Amino acid sequence: MAERRGDALDRPALQRILAEAEERLAHVERQIENQRKLVAKFEADGREAGNARRLLAGLELLLSDRRSHRDLLLKQAKGTA
Repeated sequence: MAERRGDALDRPALQRILAEAEERLAHVERQIENQRKLVAKFEADGREAGNARRLLAGLELLLSDRRSHRDLLLKQAKGTA
């Protein structure tokens, strides 16, 4: 459990959470890369790629959310330096 000082996490807890956020961000980036390749393959093969494109769009939204969360954590980390 993270140690808290008032409403703020202590620095070690914040660093752990930030590392986890970076891992999740990297995971989504890899998923997007793979999904883009799949969309391109479907299109090159003349196959229906609509569902694959919609999934890609959802992953891109998730990536945006993950980046926002990571950026918030970075701001918090700077405040505890």
